[in-house]
Amino acid sequence: MEGQVEGYSIRKWCEFFEEAYENETGQFADGEPVRKFAVGVVICNPYAGKYEEKLDKLLARSGELGEVFGARFLRSANGQPIVSYGKSCIVGVNGEYEHGNACLTTAFADPIRQIIGGGKAWIPSTGKVGVPGTSIDIPLAHKQALYVRSHYDTFTISVHDAPRPNEILILFAGASRGRLKARLGGLEADQIKGSDGLV
Repeated sequence: MEGQVEGYSIRKWCEFFEEAYENETGQFADGEPVRKFAVGVVICNPYAGKYEEKLDKLLARSGELGEVFGARFLRSANGQPIVSYGKSCIVGVNGEYEHGNACLTTAFADPIRQIIGGGKAWIPSTGKVGVPGTSIDIPLAHKQALYVRSHYDTFTISVHDAPRPNEILILFAGASRGRLKARLGGLEADQIKGSDGLV
């Protein structure tokens, strides 16, 4: 079935998109509006309610989950450039924060990088334990160089019915540009060089 990934019990997928033309004080965009987008999946937590030393049930197929995520993330971008990115998780109250982190490893993220056309920089991440409707700020940073200050941003997401106590909500977000009216200086996006993404 489309959207299912072997090794995971998936209850639902979610997609988010917003487009902002003004900043918080009503200043019009300096150029294109900022578009933010995200995709999320709600999975059953196989370790809810118990401690396990190894988390292989979440780790073993995470690359395949990342491939499906990447395709859906491209769709959530609605054809917009993906300039910055970030990832987050919310673990239901019968689980551990570590269970969510197990879903956000490099094995999960690398297929997404490949599908969106690359990304050299470390992907910022947040997570927490929460109840259905808990919101989380997904951190965003430039995908080619973490230190591009104008692209530090967040996308706040909540899902009204997730995560339930025995679930994990996994999220990956992006943006089409940096903040509107960013004016704090620092490294500019067009100054990025080198191969490690950290300049």
